[in-house]
Amino acid sequence: MIDLFANLAHGFAVAFSPVNLLMCLIGALVGTLVGVLPGIGTIATVAMLLPITFGLPPVGALIMLAGIYYGAQYGGSTTSILVNIPGEATSVVTALDGFQMAKQGRAGPALAIAAIGSFVAGCVATVLIAVLGAPLTKLALAFGPAEYFSLMVLGLIFAVVLAKGSVLKAVAMIAKASEPSSTNNPTNIRKAVASIVMAKPVP
Repeated sequence: MIDLFANLAHGFAVAFSPVNLLMCLIGALVGTLVGVLPGIGTIATVAMLLPITFGLPPVGALIMLAGIYYGAQYGGSTTSILVNIPGEATSVVTALDGFQMAKQGRAGPALAIAAIGSFVAGCVATVLIAVLGAPLTKLALAFGPAEYFSLMVLGLIFAVVLAKGSVLKAVAMIAKASEPSSTNNPTNIRKAVASIVMAKPVP
């Protein structure tokens, strides 16, 4: 535990240097600008902006890439709130409440809530990953076939519980998506998932 705090202190000392903070700021700004474009997503944003880090030191490059990733994640919520078009899959839930707030003239508070929530959640998640990374790695290596099967069954149960409308339809859609002929076709999987969420078949 002492090593953990020593490593965190060293990491913060490196990250809080003026040059690295500037790299993070530039990365977050550019990532947000690209992340606002619907349909691109965080992975494509990082891939497109990767060449701008080639001439940087390794630490600065990684910090800039992290800023690009976080900026792209937040940028997707901007279009979700303002025009009800999620910039990526993780921004779909933001569109549910954020766009309603924007229609009531509260777009500014909605964007602020998304930004502050993203910052706080990102900081907490980073610390949790640092603290729980080693124990979770040991737990994952101990997983066997029985544990993986239990996880898959749990996922199927969650899909049925979260589905709207008839439970029988939800089970049927999951069974359809699980067919060997369907698993090789991403279009069939997307249609099955959309059918579960909307509780009606998608043509």
